[in-house]
Amino acid sequence: MKTLTTAFLAALIAGAGTFAFAHGDDAHAKKAGPVKKEQKEWGIAGEAEAASRTITFNMSDNMRFTPDKIDVKQGETIKFVIKNTGKVTHEMVIGTKKDLDEHAALMIKFPGMEHEEPYMAHVGPGKTGQIIWTFNKAGTFDFACLIAGHYQAGMVGKINVAAR
Repeated sequence: MKTLTTAFLAALIAGAGTFAFAHGDDAHAKKAGPVKKEQKEWGIAGEAEAASRTITFNMSDNMRFTPDKIDVKQGETIKFVIKNTGKVTHEMVIGTKKDLDEHAALMIKFPGMEHEEPYMAHVGPGKTGQIIWTFNKAGTFDFACLIAGHYQAGMVGKINVAAR
């Protein structure tokens, strides 16, 4: 059993790459330095000076985002300002439904999991975070709070990226 558990954890860490098993708001603060630019199905990290507009989201303890649906154009860089008006920590993670489902399952198994990517913002109560993202691929994508229980309670939203 110990070998199986060790093998599972090794595979999980190797496959997840950006995940570690620790938690706390300080660990989720965006670190100084260059942003990791990795093409994802839903786009790539953007540069602040390239943002064509800012969209502000509110996250609250009723487990909802406001707004919960947005429309953008393919090629558009958006600055998301994410305000947590609640009394508990929330996060916004952009991705495909499949990616968010998989990440949410990991968050249930490992609720103290630390993670930081340019398409996510972990925001403490009363704080504000941001994501700058370039939507260079058309399609319908998702965003969610993946803290254990929040996703399952319906803290989700949609991003429709219209083709050029």
